[in-house]
Amino acid sequence: MIHKHLKYYTDHLKGDVPAGIVVFLVALPLCLGIAMASGAPLFSGLIAGLIGGLVVAWLSGSQLSVSGPAAGLTVIVLNAIEKIGSFQGFLTALVIAGFLQLVLGFLRAGIIASFFPASVIEGMLAAIGLILIMKQLPHATGYDASFEGDESYMADTAGSSVYALFDSLKAISPGALVISSVGLLIMIIWELSWFKKRKLFTLIPGPLVAVAWGVAYNLTAMKFAPEWAVNNPKHMVTLPVLDHPTALFDQFVFPDWSFLADRQIYTVAVTMTIIASLETLLSLEAVDKLDPLKRIAPTNRELRAQGIGNMISGFIGGLPITAVIVRSSANINAGGRTRIACFVHGVCLLISLLFFAQYLNYIPLACLAAILLQTGYKLAKPKLFKEFFRKGLSQFVPFVVTVGAILATDLLEGMAIGMAVGMIFVIMANYHAAITLTQDGSHYVLSLNKDVSFLNKALLRKFILRIEANSTVVIDASKAGFIDHDIVETIEDFLAAAPDDNISVQLVDLHGKDKMKKHEAHVVLNGRGKKPQAVA
Repeated sequence: MIHKHLKYYTDHLKGDVPAGIVVFLVALPLCLGIAMASGAPLFSGLIAGLIGGLVVAWLSGSQLSVSGPAAGLTVIVLNAIEKIGSFQGFLTALVIAGFLQLVLGFLRAGIIASFFPASVIEGMLAAIGLILIMKQLPHATGYDASFEGDESYMADTAGSSVYALFDSLKAISPGALVISSVGLLIMIIWELSWFKKRKLFTLIPGPLVAVAWGVAYNLTAMKFAPEWAVNNPKHMVTLPVLDHPTALFDQFVFPDWSFLADRQIYTVAVTMTIIASLETLLSLEAVDKLDPLKRIAPTNRELRAQGIGNMISGFIGGLPITAVIVRSSANINAGGRTRIACFVHGVCLLISLLFFAQYLNYIPLACLAAILLQTGYKLAKPKLFKEFFRKGLSQFVPFVVTVGAILATDLLEGMAIGMAVGMIFVIMANYHAAITLTQDGSHYVLSLNKDVSFLNKALLRKFILRIEANSTVVIDASKAGFIDHDIVETIEDFLAAAPDDNISVQLVDLHGKDKMKKHEAHVVLNGRGKKPQAVA
């Protein structure tokens, strides 16, 4: 159900257009900051943002995912440009990476996303929420001017982020603090039920009002109370100003195809393909979890969309593109419901570059910090931790481990650790659920409940040792779809030894085991009308 009719989009326009503007305001400094951190031309980040909004938004099967330059790839891009020795050579690698992503989409590699446990995905979202709060508090106080790391997943920055957070409390700028605090208060008030019931307030999202407040306050303060204004250009949006609209085309940089003879190009391309694809799939799963309308995005189509987007970005001088969870979360938080919101964000980027760059540079970063602080809180609410605690250790432990691992390392390493812990709990659950033993006096029922692998061999032997002499045993395999050879061998050994202890064994539906088919029999359990008791 990814193909929607025109009315579907028009019905959501009143929420999508304002949400797209909010996403644009958040994405603008991030595109510039990520390009700066990557050691690439500033316009490369903006080009990637344009392609993510104008092209990938329509190719993608996701209605809410926002694509653009990803902070998680900054280190890879920086090292690749240094290793190759040319930004144009890097663009050649990016075109190849996009083609490889396109191939992965046609090979249906997106199925990998289905194997991420819900507890791990929710843990990733909570960790990103905490990262946003840690990263944005310095901006909210007017201390830190580095926007490039604000969407990164703490790669090599966990310690520095904590230090920056505490340092920011020692160097508070009153103007930035007023802007961010009032902006945050505006958005909290906008969420109150009284405001939600008023049509006027539902048409204008709180984040837009917060931005308008920040601009109006700062312009007024600069005129009447300069000491309470944000004067430092580092704490303002800094969009490059073009002399005329057609100057945009002068910013395009094209690949140098002579680098195709350089083997390093292909190493960089494969690395970017793997990292960008994993980040995209993780973000897509997370967005599906956040989607208020509970839609499911096709992962293979997303890989193809990202592949085409990266090929175009490489052809005209942009950075690598992925689906990005921070901007997607801001989209959902601002009321976006369809791909129109992402497209509007791309249109706003384009229009701002062509006509309004000088005016957008009046926006203080503290406004945007307030928007992302609210987004971070919604992703990492204390209520979420309580909910997972109530679900039991099998859900709570992978959730908490994923949060901690991402905060301590980065997105991919943290997710890998969370997945490993989640798999341990899955194996433990299957270990106990695959085989059960119930007892009714001298009658036993050994049930093989589902797929029984060699991992259950120890449990099977444990149950067999509990069966007493002079008893009757029914081995029921009617619910098992697959039984491993090691399990069959263990049952055969038990059948051979059972007569020595005067144990009578009856088999039920033990399919596909040649040596045991002759033992098959269907029996009536509990002839005496007693309820079997589970053996602890």
